[in-house]
Amino acid sequence: MASILVIDDDESIVETLDLYLTEEGYTVRTALTGTDGLNKYVQEAADVVILDIRLPDVDGFAVLEDLKEENENVKVIMITAFHDMETTINAMKGGAFDYIHKPVNVDELDLAIKKALKSLEMEKKIDGLLMEPSRNFRVGDIIGTGNEMREIFKTIGTVSQSRATVLIQGESGTGKELIAKVIHNNTSPDEPFIAVNCSAIVETLLESELFGHEKGSFTGAVARKLGKFELARFGTVFLDEISEMSVNLQAKLLRVLQEMEFERVGGKDTVKVHARIMAATNKDLRGMVKEGKFRDDLYYRLNIVAINLPPLRSRRQDIAPLIDYLLSKINLDLHKKIVGVSGEVMEKFMNYVWPGNIRELENLLVRACVVAKGQVLGVNDFPDLGKDSAILPVKDDTAD
Repeated sequence: MASILVIDDDESIVETLDLYLTEEGYTVRTALTGTDGLNKYVQEAADVVILDIRLPDVDGFAVLEDLKEENENVKVIMITAFHDMETTINAMKGGAFDYIHKPVNVDELDLAIKKALKSLEMEKKIDGLLMEPSRNFRVGDIIGTGNEMREIFKTIGTVSQSRATVLIQGESGTGKELIAKVIHNNTSPDEPFIAVNCSAIVETLLESELFGHEKGSFTGAVARKLGKFELARFGTVFLDEISEMSVNLQAKLLRVLQEMEFERVGGKDTVKVHARIMAATNKDLRGMVKEGKFRDDLYYRLNIVAINLPPLRSRRQDIAPLIDYLLSKINLDLHKKIVGVSGEVMEKFMNYVWPGNIRELENLLVRACVVAKGQVLGVNDFPDLGKDSAILPVKDDTAD
C-alpha cells in the first residue's frame, strides 16, 4: 500500500489525518515540524507528502524545495489557510502536485492523493519506456525519441493528474492541441475538452463564446447562452493562439484564473469556474510582455507549467516513426494499404526545413496516399516534391 507523510504543526489535524488515512489503508507517518518531516522523508521516502505551508521552524515552501531536491518526482500536496492566488502560484511553481485549503475536506484530500498516486504510476511507466533508447515512444498521438520530447513526456506525466494551468508554446503545426488533449485525457477523460481559437473569432464574439451572455444583453441575444467556461464543467478549456486575445479580454481571463469566477455578458450573477485552463501560442509571449502587448500578470498565471514543443526540423530522428504512425492513420481513413515511402522520398524529407511542421508532413502524406497506385510512396506520388513551392533544401545546418 502507498505511504504518506503528513507534516503539520497542528496536532489535531495530524491526528485526524493519521486516523483517516490509516483506515483508508495507507501507511502513514507524521511530523509536527518541517525539520522532522524532512528528516523522516530522507530516512524513508514516502509516495505522497501532505505539507502545511506555515510551520513553526521553517517555511513550508523551503521544505517543499528540499523535498524536491531529495526526489524531484515526490508528490507534495500543500495545505494552506491562505486563499490568495499568489500562494497557489508559488506552490505550483515550486513543484507542488496539488493544494488544499483549510479546513481540510477529507473527500477532497482523498481525491488529490489518488490523483497523485496515479500520476506517480504513469511517470514510472514512462520512465520504464524511456529506458529503451531504441524504442519509438508514443503518448496519445504524440511520438518522439529525442531528449527534448522525452522531457516533454515526463512533464505530461507530472501535470496530468493535477489541475495546474499549462502554457504550451511552439511553432504552428507542432502539435500543441494534441499535447493539451493528452493531458486532459489523463486528468478528466469523462469531462469535456473545449478548444477555442482566439485568433479566429472577433473580440465581441469571443467574449460571448468564453463567458456566455444573458438574453437581451446585445442585439441578437434572444436567449441566454452558456459560455465555454461553464460548458466545460470540470474538464478543460484550451485557449489556442492566446497571444491574439485583446487586452480587454486578457483582463477578464485574468480574473478567471485569479478568482475562478466571472459574470456572463450583460449578467449580474457570479458564475464559478471548475474547468482547467490550458493555453497555447506560436508567439514569444515573454517578448510580448516586454513590448507591452501582453499582460505580465496574466502571463505569469498562465505559465505555471510551460511546455515548449520543438519544431520538426530539430527532431529529424522522429520523421521516420512519424511517417509510420501517420500512414497507419491515413490507411484507416482512406482504406489504403500504404506501407511506407521510398528511400529517395525519405532522403528529401530528411533534408527539408518543414516550416509547417508535423501538420505539413501529414498533409503531404494524405495527398500522396490519395493518388498513390502502389504500396510504397515514391517521388511520383509527390508531384510538388523538390519544387520551390513545396520542398526546399535545408539552408541552415545548425537547425539539426
